[in-house]
Order: sequence, then C-alpha cells, then structure tokens
Amino acid sequence: MSYNNIIFTITDGLATLTLNRPDSLNSFTTEMHEEVRDAMTKVENDSSVRCLLLTGSGRGFCAGQDLNDRAVKPGTERRDLSESVDQNYNPLIKRLARLPMPVICAVNGVAAGAGANLALACDMVFAAKTAKFIQVFCKIGLIPDSGGTYILPRLVGMARAMGLALTGEAITAEQAESWGMIWKAVDGDELQEVALKQARYFTSQPTLGLSLIKKALRASIDNDLATQLQLESNYQKEAGFSDDYQEGVAAFLEKRKPTFTGK
Repeated sequence: MSYNNIIFTITDGLATLTLNRPDSLNSFTTEMHEEVRDAMTKVENDSSVRCLLLTGSGRGFCAGQDLNDRAVKPGTERRDLSESVDQNYNPLIKRLARLPMPVICAVNGVAAGAGANLALACDMVFAAKTAKFIQVFCKIGLIPDSGGTYILPRLVGMARAMGLALTGEAITAEQAESWGMIWKAVDGDELQEVALKQARYFTSQPTLGLSLIKKALRASIDNDLATQLQLESNYQKEAGFSDDYQEGVAAFLEKRKPTFTGK
C-alpha cells in the first residue's frame, strides 16, 4: 500500500510512523485511518520490530478528526459518529495497547481531541515544551473519545480530568509532565533525538519481558490485589523461561553487556 498521509519505515527493529498531513495539523481523514491501519498490520506481523515510535510532521502532532472530512451543518442530516469511533479510533487505541513492544510517542506540537488521546494511549510520551494537550471535544458538543474518558482520569485523577474535559483548556507539556500525564517534556529541538534514542534503546532490550510489564501494569488498573499477585506469578514464570532472562543473568554474572534477542 502506498502512503499519502503518513510516513512509515522499519529499520533495525524500530518501526517509525509519522502522521504526515502538516497543513491540517495531521488531523485524521478516512484515508489516513486506512494507511495507519495498514502500517499497524505491518508492525504486528513483522517479528523483527521491537519498538514503535509515533510522531507527527510539521508544527503539530495531531489535531484529532479533520472536521472537513465529515462536515455537518445545522438543519442537515445528522451523522452517526459512533461509526467512525467504532471503525477507526477505538480499534487503533486497542491495537496500540496490545502491541507486544514499547510504543513511544514524540509529541512535536499541538495534540488536540483524538490526537491528544492517541498520544496518551502510548506507553511513553515525550513532548516538546512548546506542545499543548487539549481535550477540545466540549467545544463542539462532544465527549472525549479514543479512550479519553478512560485514560485521562487514570493518569491525572478525576478532578483534573473533569476540568480538562469540561473546559477544553490547553495544558502545556511541562504541566502535563508535572501532573504525570506524560513521561518527559523536552526542548523542541531535542525532541526527535531524545525520543529516537529511547526507541533505539528498546530495540536492544528483552522485548518479551517489556511486553509482560506492559500487560501487567495495564491489567493492574482493574484487578484486585489477589488477582494481580497471581498475574505477576504467571508472567514471571513465562519471563523466567525466556532466552533473554538466561542471557541477562549470564551477562550480569560474567560482568558483560547482555545481548538480548527479544525472545
């Protein structure tokens, strides 16, 4: 599949997906969703991929839905927005959560609406200090989708999530970091270098173990203590049988750098 709206590469275990509609702040159209789905399928089917880096081109990360792609006017026929949510946004958020490798997001500019929640659905978020996160849905009479009502209160607490969702107030990257919404806010000219360095680091780490960490932490949100303790035991058993665990222990005892295969 040729891409008109994204840039996608896989190099040395690192998949990089760049949203590439800079004139529209990388807002989503139906065509861009199709291209992102295709790229995600490639990531899922390529066993060499050990990290996914998601970013945007130009001055914005993603402004969410391109309203020109589903324009409505007063008095015209109403559109069932659940179709777009169910067919496009929800499957993407679920796929990101299920990926068996770290997903890094480099937010290079404004992340608004579904674009903000797409970023927050990733495992680690780096953002340029000039970037802003905005839950703009309330400005047009909608609710936060793309996992916004699930992810946001779990990251920042109900009071802050409610305030952001009800007012549509922009939050800076540095404030997002201080609230625990993202991992780090960095200088804009260093963003891509910092995110790329982290992504490349993950391509040399024990990918199976990292995958189990992701699954365990995400499950902990809804599990009680007893259930989570049993899950930890189960995952530790699986990790303990891995090649990477044996290599990690051997390298530690032999005082050398480990060579992980991700298996």
